[in-house]
Order: sequence, then C-alpha cells, then structure tokens
Amino acid sequence: MPTIPDHGQAAGMKAWICTAFGEEPQLIEHPDPVAGPNAVVIEVAACGVNFADSLILQGTYQKRPTGAFSPGFEVSGTVMEIGDDVRDIAVGDRVMALPDWGGYATRLMVDASLVMPLPDEVSFDAAAAFQIAYGTSWFGLKYRANLQPGEIVLVHGAAGGVGLTAVECAKLLGATVIATAGGAAKCQIAREHGADYVIDYKTQSIRDRVRDIVAGLNRPSGMQGGVDVVYDPVGGDVFDQSLRCVAPGARILLIGFASGTVPQIPANILLVKNVGAMGFYFGAYLLQNPDIARAGMAELVAMLSAGKITPMISRRYPLPDAMQALAAIADRTATGKLVITCQEA
Repeated sequence: MPTIPDHGQAAGMKAWICTAFGEEPQLIEHPDPVAGPNAVVIEVAACGVNFADSLILQGTYQKRPTGAFSPGFEVSGTVMEIGDDVRDIAVGDRVMALPDWGGYATRLMVDASLVMPLPDEVSFDAAAAFQIAYGTSWFGLKYRANLQPGEIVLVHGAAGGVGLTAVECAKLLGATVIATAGGAAKCQIAREHGADYVIDYKTQSIRDRVRDIVAGLNRPSGMQGGVDVVYDPVGGDVFDQSLRCVAPGARILLIGFASGTVPQIPANILLVKNVGAMGFYFGAYLLQNPDIARAGMAELVAMLSAGKITPMISRRYPLPDAMQALAAIADRTATGKLVITCQEA
C-alpha cells in the first residue's frame, strides 16, 4: 500500500497531499520513500487521471486512506529501490503499477505484487493511460459480462477515457457497438474509435434510437428489441433508458456513476426479461481473481505492444497543474485520457 514518508526525514520528492477528506490537496515537498519488505520505490514518470481520483479526495471512494495521502491509481516509471524479498524486479526496470493511491507524486512506494514490467516499445505516458481504462473494459466485457462475437453492446460515455476503451475492446471481441456521447464532436470521436452506430444523447432518445438501430439488424426472433450487453459508467437516467432497450437475457455492466446518481434498479424488469445487472470494480476483481488478472493483463500488454490498442491521450499536464486535470475530469469536459507528467522536463 502506498505510504506518505515520515516528516522527520529530509525533503526530496514532491506530491499533491490531501490531509483531510474534502480539503483541497497541496503540492508540497516530502522525504523520499524507502522501500519496505516486498515493496519497491518507483520514480514516477506519468500518472493517469481518473474520475475516482476526485471521489477518493472526498472520502466517497470504495477505499479510504487513513492519514495524509496523494491521489492517483495508475502510474509508470523506473524502479529506484527494492525491498527485502522482492523477486523478478530490479533497480532500473521500466514498470507500471496500480497502487491504491499515491500517484500524484514524483516518487512512490508500492507493493511489488502491484507492479508489472513495461516493454521498451511502450511509452511511460501510454502505460499510465491504459491500465485502468482498458483494464476495466477488457476484464469487464470479456470476463465479467462474457461478451460473445456477434453480440450487440451499448456503450455509454463513449467519448470519455473509459468509454472509448470499451468501444475498442468490444470491437476486438467481435461485437457490434452502439455508442452514446454528448454532442457532435464527442460522437465523432466514438465513431473514429470503431463505434458502428452513435447516439447523441443531447438530441436523441437513447431508448428509441437503440430500438430503431436493432430493428434494422438481422437479429433472431425475440431478440430484435434490444442489446445484449450494456456498458454503463454513467448511471442515473442513462441506466433507466438502458433497462428499457435490452434483449432478453442481457447483461447490464455497472462500471460507475459519473452522473452522480446511483440508479434504483426495478427488479421486476430484470425478472420479466431475464436480465442481469452486475457490478464491476476493476481493483477488487484483480485481487479476487489473481489468475485471471495475470492472464488478462498479459493480453492487454501484448495488444498495446502490437499497436492493437492505443490510448487516446487528449492532454498532458505537468505535476504542478494536476488539479486542473482533475477538474476537467470532474466536470466531464475532457475527452479521451488525461495524463500527469510527474518529472520536470
């Protein structure tokens, strides 16, 4: 688990530190971390920005740090120190990692089990941008929702950092993709990343448009009324509309609630249509399914190295501007993935 170094040591690293939930983090100097048993210290090159970063700062995320902490769940960089009992990782290795928090910093101590080697052909920025977004979509669609070739997937928030990866991953798995996004520019981004059909939720009814699209496809009898899988990182009204345009036996994959509203699920509709609503929390899934985690992450790294997936990094922010990046995510003005570059140029 990431730790904040003892104030009694000499200052070295810089980090955005939050001392209490709900308070604005401050960029301050801290002592460099020292690798404990089974841990490594990483010089952080880049950190991906996620909506959950704002939640952990407010104390509303699934995991709640005790004491001062820095946000940031996905990092890449170079190993500077290894602790006792660390195997298969050496000082100087290029790596990526998924800490519980702590990535908005120049250095980070993290458990060695959360660290993966980074191929030379993958940049630090790409590594920081792909782990959570592609991991959530690949594991969620392939392993949790059991998406099959030929099925139809409805992807919400399809121009965002997670939604775009869901479009790409669904296409790699052989599905037809209907994407929703707000506004012509965001719809075009989803289309460029492989969406077969795009719905502008600002001007179109998601439910009505999905039904029109599916009616035009050669679906088996009884399946013409809706999609097979819904990928929903938004919640709220989007979930309510989705529930009314799914096929019998559909799976609704709940990724998050960016709308701010947690949907209340009417179980009678699930019952009548034999529909399953399933949650998917990427971090917990990796811990609960270590064998699948290793296999799935290896698949993703191989696809990244081969150029089959390419994170859309729309903007990079230097570490001092990290709060600007977080604001762009929180107010939903960002498209694609935002990355914090943690070392001075």
